[in-house]
Amino acid sequence: MNTKRMERANSYHDRGFNCSQSVLAAFTDVTGLSEEESFRIAAGFGRGAGTGELCGALSGAIMVLSMATSMDPADPVTGKKQAVARSKELQKRFSERFGHLRCRELLAEKYDPETVAPEAAALGITGHCALMIAAAVEITEELLAK
Repeated sequence: MNTKRMERANSYHDRGFNCSQSVLAAFTDVTGLSEEESFRIAAGFGRGAGTGELCGALSGAIMVLSMATSMDPADPVTGKKQAVARSKELQKRFSERFGHLRCRELLAEKYDPETVAPEAAALGITGHCALMIAAAVEITEELLAK
């Protein structure tokens, strides 16, 4: 687990970037995007793309996983299937921790940091959205390592 990436993602959030921007920008070494490009691409995905739907931390993580998936223009179906499989696994693991995927529902819950993100809690990361950002980063790293 790269705790520096988790801390970086949360430092972006502390500076005012949304959850999606924070997660995507923490993986510039994987995506090849600059911080600024990451912030611009993910700007509209915070607070469930402004509708309370899919958690922004998940949206950013899905972008990372998609960027890390090979895409062959001669065979787009294989790459899409791999990206969707990673996305589904990310969402499954996240839901197992938090019980929800929708921003609106996540914001309505109270979470014990030690239960949902013990590594983040050990670093002193305990804010509500900060836990989701940390978990999204952690799960994304696990999936990238496969």
